[in-house]
Amino acid sequence: MKLSNLTLSTPYLALDPIFYHEVAPTPLHNPRLVSFNPEAAKLLGLDPAHLSDKELEKLLNGTLLLEGSRPFAMCYAGHQFGYYVPRLGDGRAINLGCANGWNLQLKGSGQTLYSRQGDGRAVLRSSIREYLISEAMHALGIPSSRALALISSDEKVAREKWERGAIVLRLAPSWIRFGSFEYFFHTNKYKELENLADFLLQESFPQFVGVEDGYLKMYAEIVKRTAEMIAHWQSVGFNHGVMNTDNMSAIGITIDYGPFAFMDTFESGYICNHTDTQGRYSYDNQPRIGYWNLERLAHALSPLIPHAKLQTELEKYGSYFTTRLMELLRAKLGLDTPQESDGDLLRTLFSVMENGRIDMTPFFRTLSRYEGDRETLLALTLAPNQLNEWLDAYDVRLTQNSLTTYERHTQMLRTNPKYILKNYILQEAIDAAEKDDFTLVNDLLILAQNPFDEHETFERYAGVTPRQHMNLKLSCSS
Repeated sequence: MKLSNLTLSTPYLALDPIFYHEVAPTPLHNPRLVSFNPEAAKLLGLDPAHLSDKELEKLLNGTLLLEGSRPFAMCYAGHQFGYYVPRLGDGRAINLGCANGWNLQLKGSGQTLYSRQGDGRAVLRSSIREYLISEAMHALGIPSSRALALISSDEKVAREKWERGAIVLRLAPSWIRFGSFEYFFHTNKYKELENLADFLLQESFPQFVGVEDGYLKMYAEIVKRTAEMIAHWQSVGFNHGVMNTDNMSAIGITIDYGPFAFMDTFESGYICNHTDTQGRYSYDNQPRIGYWNLERLAHALSPLIPHAKLQTELEKYGSYFTTRLMELLRAKLGLDTPQESDGDLLRTLFSVMENGRIDMTPFFRTLSRYEGDRETLLALTLAPNQLNEWLDAYDVRLTQNSLTTYERHTQMLRTNPKYILKNYILQEAIDAAEKDDFTLVNDLLILAQNPFDEHETFERYAGVTPRQHMNLKLSCSS
């Protein structure tokens, strides 16, 4: 299908106007296409071969309005770093409508009713990061928003310095957040709260529409999805950076990529956001914050669901998280039938990785071909004796496996990515793009979408992160 034939719907606008603000995007000056993602186009039913750069530039810049589109920003509140903010909303994002089950949203498209003192813009640096990482997360099997395309411009935007304005078109099955429910709960608008719950049921949980305790079943599913999503984060060393309730998806996918990072050397207390001076959103705190945020959601839903029932579902969070994390980590080690000793084996491994300042990604990828030869693995650690001891225990554990060595290697190579988009790699693409060279952005898109494959051209990105680039911290505008 051609872009000109794509028709959007806007069912969210059937809700009361308090839920949104209809607003047109504000075009950037002299837009140009940085990158286009054919895989995301297919999600919308579009034929990538029939999409021109000029069409995409106009769509992202808000000068091409598709049939059925009524652009709008969504209203919500949220707890930011633990403190409740009564009204936030889409301050720099504008929704275009829905197609094929995906909601299209422009990020960086100008001011809305909810911009407060903000300029409603995004910069090229942050837009490249979100564009690439959303595709990388999907390829790693982590539920995430997606991205269709990205434009740059000559317009200057003030952040820590003057930077080039950009817009990314991102997709999600839903953009409703925990904070969406908080807004109506804390303003005592319980009828609107119920309407929002009904909308989310219809949009994302149709299996619970019209059934007994439908709202409760929806909440239970959100608990499970959120726990399992964060387990996925932990298994690959991903640090979100800003787990405010307004950044938490009500359908359990990863959204709102700001100062995120994949860890380089393993550091349990790693903080990627330099604004987070107390470490609230550190890597090791993410599971606890997931629970805390779900508590806030339960509180917001309490006019619709008895609190005791909500609490019963919330208490399953820990079991969901631990069960999924153990499944993921066993797969990373090539272990099949669970053993009681696996917990100790894994805890010891993470201690060994931290003490030896081991880079997670090359370590697990190298381990994926382990046959007893330890030289390559020991070269990755500053504490070889500790790793040797752990490998002794791992060797014993492998004798309890039913998989053959070949089967174990095959499974692990499908589980442990060779390529992770670390921040220093993304920065290389950003630096080139600032000079109007978008080649690396497009190359990294292919790398992001195929992280388990061999890419000889990019072998340099498969090794240990260079020391000067390790575990960088970023700002909220990243």
